[in-house]
Formats: sequence, C-alpha cells, structure tokens
Amino acid sequence: MATAINIDTAKQMAFEEMTQLKERIIANMQAAGAVASGRTIRSLAVVTTDDGVALVSQQQMPFGTLETGRRGGAVPSGFVGIIMQWMKDKGIQAAPIPYKRQPSERWQPKYTPAERGQMSMAGAIAYTIEKSGTKLFRNGGRDTIYSQEIPKTVAAIQQKISALLQAQVTEQIKLNTRQ
Repeated sequence: MATAINIDTAKQMAFEEMTQLKERIIANMQAAGAVASGRTIRSLAVVTTDDGVALVSQQQMPFGTLETGRRGGAVPSGFVGIIMQWMKDKGIQAAPIPYKRQPSERWQPKYTPAERGQMSMAGAIAYTIEKSGTKLFRNGGRDTIYSQEIPKTVAAIQQKISALLQAQVTEQIKLNTRQ
C-alpha cells in the first residue's frame, strides 16, 4: 500500500520557507526606507492552519501599498493627524513658522512655532496625497519589497516537497521489490 506524503513534514518545510520570506520582506522594507513606526513589521506573522501555512499581516492597511503606494482620493478622518504621527515616526522636522502677532494679555498663541510648522507641513502632505496620491504611487511604485521574493519562496517550497515526495516514492519502491 502506498504511503501518503507526510503532511506535517511538508508543513514544517513550508513554515521554514515562509519564515525566511518574512525576514527577506522585513529586510527589503528596511532597505527601501519603508519603515516608520515598525507596526507593519511587527504585524507580520507566519501561521499554520489545517490547509497549510501563510504569511499574514494583521495591519488594517492594505499590504500592497508598500509596493504600489496610495493613489489619490478619499482619506480617513483625522488624516492630517495620521500624517503628523508618520512625520514624527520618520523623524521629519518642518521649519518653524513664527507668529507675526506678539503675545499679550489679550492673546496667547495656541501652538508653538515648531508645532505650527509641523501642522502646516502635515496639512500640505495630506492634501497632496488626497489629490495626487503618495510619491511612491506617482513614481509608478516598486516591486522590491515582496513581489520578487514570493516566486523564490514558492519555488523553494515546491523543490523541498518534491524531494520529500521523491524520497517517499523511492522508499516505497524499495519496500515493494524486497518481497
């Protein structure tokens, strides 16, 4: 009677390859400067299910924007605040915008000149993204984060599982000829 391929061994092989894929994607993100807060990297996980193994991101954002960028269009509420946090995470500093009016008993500035500069820059970036998309999108995107890595991983998994199946078939033939 023929033996089936050992599913647990095949899943373990796939798990190892997917873990290497995850590490290559992280390295590619870092090399491309696509890391701000690190949330996307921390959200990547290799999971095993009854059906197989998968690399998933538990982020709400579409993972594909790492390569394609974001096209113009509707933005979430509070988008300027999101951009301000991104600027903070990336260490981007805007030039301060000083007040022309002098503080007095009747008027005190609500924000510092540095905060005004940050808000102004964040507003300009948010407006540009809403109207035209991100710079990555406007430049045509890239394929260096994960697109070039996935075929390598698929080929490696296929090769390992094929070798496993070949070894099992060879063993089965040897068993049948010993009779």
